[in-house]
Amino acid sequence: MNNTWDIVNLPKGTKPVGCRWVFTVKYNADGTVERYKARLVAKGFTQTYGVDYHDTFAHVAKMNTVRVLLSLAVNLDWTLRQFDANTDHTLFIKHKAGKVTSLIIYVDDMIMTGDDTVEIEELQKLLASEFEMKDLGSLKYFLGVEVTRSKHGLFLSQRKYVMDLLADTRMLDCKPVDTPIVENHKLGVYVDQVPTNKERYQRLVGRLIYLSLTRPDIAYAISVASQFMHSPSEDHMAAVMRILSYLKSAPGRDRRSTSGYFTFVGGNLVTWRSKKQNVVSRSSAKSEYRGIAQGVCEILWLRWLLAEIGFRRNAATKLHCDNQSAFEIANNPVQHDRTKHV
Repeated sequence: MNNTWDIVNLPKGTKPVGCRWVFTVKYNADGTVERYKARLVAKGFTQTYGVDYHDTFAHVAKMNTVRVLLSLAVNLDWTLRQFDANTDHTLFIKHKAGKVTSLIIYVDDMIMTGDDTVEIEELQKLLASEFEMKDLGSLKYFLGVEVTRSKHGLFLSQRKYVMDLLADTRMLDCKPVDTPIVENHKLGVYVDQVPTNKERYQRLVGRLIYLSLTRPDIAYAISVASQFMHSPSEDHMAAVMRILSYLKSAPGRDRRSTSGYFTFVGGNLVTWRSKKQNVVSRSSAKSEYRGIAQGVCEILWLRWLLAEIGFRRNAATKLHCDNQSAFEIANNPVQHDRTKHV
């Protein structure tokens, strides 16, 4: 349309694979349009119009990995640089002469950090020679997260994301509440429930799930709301509206049992989880014990990630639990063996 591309014939010996272009808009931190983007979707013939026809697919880094990398950069005083390219990979690590360089990519946004400034500069030049790249300077805005660095550390905020969400849902003038969910709530799926707009409910919960990247205080409320995506009612929608009302009070703040845990790297909170257990526990000790097991899995992943970056720990990682019975089960080999079924 703007004479950006030329239409040419396929080279001999090649076959069409159903590729097509999807056009999107990239915004600046202040909401203004930075530029218009086009993304190629390979094997578009596998998508269904009206279902996932406008979806694009690219490798994305886990946000837990992003937080771990930022925590290391703060504690070790590494440089944080941000770039924009058209390439699709996740995390790359290079060790050289006792120093480390890390590159993490989320679709076409990338963060470069490490203690080898020479290698970072060389990598930047190499990538610029292969791809059309834009050096955005020090990390300030990444995936809707505002990043502010000072002598006290790194501050992550999604305040603008919250304000945009409240504006889109017309909740800017709502009355704030002190908690994201009602204590001892009775939410569930009932025969006489009044249904609500399913598409709108799923869209709101999805946006709230993305907000939990920096807001562990709403993790439990969102985990409850996400359980009813298949059949939401007016009561469920009211619970979502309460989360929005809670966000209005602090837009920049950071029956089965529910398992929850959180982990720290370098003194910084990097991962957390709150999830309803898929079985009924007959005692609080069993439910807490399940939470410990999930926490151990997260610790193993963190240790593997840190070892890949170059921080291999020989000492054991501490796991804290506030339930004495679960603690004794984990420490007692006999009791531990008898509770493997848990």
